[in-house]
Amino acid sequence: MTKRLLGRLMYGKRYNRVPWGQRVYVRPGERLIREVQWKRLIRSAPIMPLAEYERIRELGEIEEFLSCMMCGESRQQPLFEPTGGNGWRYHVVRCPSCGFLYRNPNVRPERLGDLYATGYNSFLTGKYAANRQRRYDLTMKAFSPVFDEGKERRLLDFGSGVGLFLELAEQRGFEAFGVDLSPESVAQANERLSRAKTFHGAPEDVPEIAAGGFDVITLWSVLAHLPRPLDDFTKFRSLLAPGGVLLILTVNARSLLLKAYGNAWSGFTKNHLMFYSSQTVPTLLRRTGFAGVAFAPHYGDTIEAGTTALPQDLRRRLRRNVELSDGGNMMRVLAFADEEAIGRWGGGPLTVHRFGT
Repeated sequence: MTKRLLGRLMYGKRYNRVPWGQRVYVRPGERLIREVQWKRLIRSAPIMPLAEYERIRELGEIEEFLSCMMCGESRQQPLFEPTGGNGWRYHVVRCPSCGFLYRNPNVRPERLGDLYATGYNSFLTGKYAANRQRRYDLTMKAFSPVFDEGKERRLLDFGSGVGLFLELAEQRGFEAFGVDLSPESVAQANERLSRAKTFHGAPEDVPEIAAGGFDVITLWSVLAHLPRPLDDFTKFRSLLAPGGVLLILTVNARSLLLKAYGNAWSGFTKNHLMFYSSQTVPTLLRRTGFAGVAFAPHYGDTIEAGTTALPQDLRRRLRRNVELSDGGNMMRVLAFADEEAIGRWGGGPLTVHRFGT
């Protein structure tokens, strides 16, 4: 209530019709206010040994306690306790060494399927899916020409859901495959698709996929769901052909919306396990054998599609603040398998950050 009152005093009614997801990027001075707010939170939140943290947290049946997956730091800095309407609740900690955010306790890898065994496909085809293919198109445009032509190129969609992206990949000529943990989603996807094929399980369980040689691997809103990212990305790297690339779309843990809304941030959903930023994704990629990475800012689907109701001056301000701060509430990443991939796909507006040896 106090925050809303302060907002009214500072900004009046001018921004009342601006959606909440855009307000923090267009209200004057708010970007700087939220950055100061975040720094204050980091300075004030306690840091404790893992053993002490384990004493104050209850461990669920399918959970385990973790150290930081990115750097191995065992100390914990508790920051958030997201909750949901169906009674779910978990704790999010920050690594005091590298800044990585993750759920702790986390879900044990062998129990990950429990989250997707039943009913998940209805979520994927409901409100969540309403504008999904538009988002895929906008992201592919941001990384053009990687996705412009798929003829004679192999593509793997990891976490393919009900096949919404594979449908687009088919249309662009890719020889496309998918894998997913939800058997219901796989069945629905295969009914939707004409040439592409999805499978239930892991890539190594499917001969057509385990053989590798993929020119493109995509992870659409999947990265935050992976309990052992280093293992998974080592596997992805082995599945890529020379010159191959891997695309990631995931929630952005540097988002101004996280800094503004904390526990209520849209990135804290029931099945999300880990939360990455442009500072921590490069660590993951470098440690698993990739040669470089590029990021494309995400201004929001309605801004990029030209359907927003924001006036032109606020659109320009939003774009500027996204570029100056966090890159947007979603993070779009293109990872390059090797120097051949960088040479082939790293031109144009993309700035490639090489990892070196």
